[in-house]
Amino acid sequence: MSDGLPNKPKTLRGAFVEFGLSLPPLVVVFQFNPLQLTRSRSLSYTTPNESSARTLREFHNQVSSLPDLQKEQRVTVQEETMNFDIRLDATDKLNERHRITEQFGVAPQLATLELMLHPKGESLLGGLVDDLLGLNQKGFSFTKKPNPPMILFIWGRKRVLPVNMNSMNITETEFSSDLNPIRATVAVNLTVIEGQSIPYLYSKAMTEAMSALNLANIKEVADVVIPG
Repeated sequence: MSDGLPNKPKTLRGAFVEFGLSLPPLVVVFQFNPLQLTRSRSLSYTTPNESSARTLREFHNQVSSLPDLQKEQRVTVQEETMNFDIRLDATDKLNERHRITEQFGVAPQLATLELMLHPKGESLLGGLVDDLLGLNQKGFSFTKKPNPPMILFIWGRKRVLPVNMNSMNITETEFSSDLNPIRATVAVNLTVIEGQSIPYLYSKAMTEAMSALNLANIKEVADVVIPG
């Protein structure tokens, strides 16, 4: 049924998508976008090796020029981390008499999220396909990776980020008569892989483009008092 707003823009949904070819392919489109997304990055500062200062504060007291200070102090920039909750609810599909949901609830989505934490080399299905197709003898395998799969966190058109999943906390809150979960919340903690991969470089370029757009507000600097 129409909501009376024909020009209303479509809301994009976030997703986790496995990068690369493997079995089973892992894709989870968020049923509901997280209500909030917490991003954090930490930096640590130390004195330069050649400095006689015992503490960073002591070193700061020895350098009067801010450009020199910025150049000489040692800085370690940590990769960005993210935290958010994914909500799963089978109610709508149960009302629509969706057969898979009637039988399993949100268990398929939860299972896919869980597999994103397991090494691909442990995949029973992928290993079976490799054996059936004789791929191991041909030097190719759907499950040759000994580590968990590489996951892309897709959040709109400006952020397509390769991530490591640090933790996943699943809370199942309602169950069917067969004890399949009907509602669940999945809290995830991610670390963005900041390197030379195309997805990350694309996302970084979009961040720089957004920063450039902020120059439209440069006239607001006139309202800031900067000591001479």
